[in-house]
Amino acid sequence: MSVFAISDLHLSLSIDKPMDIFGTAWKDYMGRIQANWVETVSSKDYVIIPGDISWATYLSEAEADFRFIEKLPGRKIISKGNHDYWWTTMSKLNKFISENNYLTISFMQNNSFVIGDSVLCGTRGWKCPGDEGFGEEDRKIYERELQRLELSLKSIGPAHGNITVALHYPPFNSKKEPSYFVEIMNRYGVKRCVYGHLHGEGFKNAVTGEVSGIKYNLVSADYLNFKPLKIF
Repeated sequence: MSVFAISDLHLSLSIDKPMDIFGTAWKDYMGRIQANWVETVSSKDYVIIPGDISWATYLSEAEADFRFIEKLPGRKIISKGNHDYWWTTMSKLNKFISENNYLTISFMQNNSFVIGDSVLCGTRGWKCPGDEGFGEEDRKIYERELQRLELSLKSIGPAHGNITVALHYPPFNSKKEPSYFVEIMNRYGVKRCVYGHLHGEGFKNAVTGEVSGIKYNLVSADYLNFKPLKIF
């Protein structure tokens, strides 16, 4: 069993909003995601998808996109991104996957998942202090997301030695300064953090590699050339 990660799928099977308007890098991106995923991931593997899954506005509009994900190999664990407007309560999300018989999809919010000898936690995250335009409303959302990360980490129970955190937003600001998300991860002994959200010119702001004992990976689909990244 292996664990992969890829974020920012931005699927548009449900509504007409193709990503190739953002440049040639996104040409036939859904076909490339499907081909690379099938080639890389087996039915026994896990794939972490930290946000920006579908352009649908409502959950009922997202069925085609979730059918696409369901048919791909592996067990998928999905958390929220800033463009996932379809995201609703956990009870409604779980009802949605149950009613549609999506057997390989789970949602992560305020909870955690045991994967072999590892544990996965996470939340959406948000813009960080020091980012351009960071205001009072951003601070409220940022602080709420810090609480969600702690809730996810606390749901593990007894101390665990191999924790991965999945965020949608990077836990550093655009100046590559660490946010309080990093402080929380260090306090709980997190070993690995995957995140997305950054695209194109934003790649230059990515923090990757090991920093103070935590290994960071940017897993935006376009950064990975639309191929899930094996993280362990």
